[in-house]
Amino acid sequence: IEIVAYGPGLKMYTMDSPVKDRIAAMSLQHPDEMQFSACGNTLRKMSEKAGKDVKLLSEAVVVPAGVVRLMELHQEGYDYIRP
Repeated sequence: IEIVAYGPGLKMYTMDSPVKDRIAAMSLQHPDEMQFSACGNTLRKMSEKAGKDVKLLSEAVVVPAGVVRLMELHQEGYDYIRP
């Protein structure tokens, strides 16, 4: 399972995320089965808007572009589920 966050959804990977404890628990329960990908484009824009670097949870892996990552996963056979 890979959860790709971009746009407003990237907030769930920031240090003040309301779901950071849940992400940490899922990561510990399924260390080799889950990845939390953060859109690098969104992160850059969030940091520019904030005027400082936005720190992400240690579980988050920055990918260059969230939408491109979704396309790559789809080509690999993953299904896309949007909340």
